[in-house]
Amino acid sequence: MIAVALVLANLPFMNESLFGVIPLGAPPKAGWVRAIELLVLYFVTGGIAYVLEARAGNVFTQVKEFYMITVPLFAVLGFPGFVLRYLRKRHH
Repeated sequence: MIAVALVLANLPFMNESLFGVIPLGAPPKAGWVRAIELLVLYFVTGGIAYVLEARAGNVFTQVKEFYMITVPLFAVLGFPGFVLRYLRKRHH
């Protein structure tokens, strides 16, 4: 599950398509589009985790502390893609 989260957290930064499949056109994606995409992919990751947990047995109810930990964790997992997109020096 951590590998899935790592891939999905970096997906907005690794391409110029929406969710990696919907082309947006010539200009690069705006930062706010990447942020919304990251938020949607957080919920997709949570949905996958919920399905896996339900198939394994009991599903535990999550309280606000769970989300207070997993949202920043998902953002940290996306940091390598952010670095490659915005902080890496490009040599032309």
